[in-house]
Amino acid sequence: MRVRVQSVNFNARPELLEFIQKKLDKLDQVHDRIIEGEVFLKVDNSHDRMNKIAEIKINVPGNELMVKKNCETFEEAADLGAEALRKQLERYKGKLRGL
Repeated sequence: MRVRVQSVNFNARPELLEFIQKKLDKLDQVHDRIIEGEVFLKVDNSHDRMNKIAEIKINVPGNELMVKKNCETFEEAADLGAEALRKQLERYKGKLRGL
């Protein structure tokens, strides 16, 4: 799957980009018709420790699934976001089979 990562107001490390790509590539095991993924990484300007935001959006034929996670690190946010998208894909795939 092709994944575009946009980091807002900072430059993401190559290790982080590779980590995100690997996490989202695993979603192909759940649904093989994923068109593309898009990830937005932001840092919230609050003094809270959970100030890293990852918004992950994937496009499948006929639908768009999105999740937003706030965590202490971008890696944790990407991991939790990928898991939430896996669950959404399973529900979506179940609805398609029910048609």
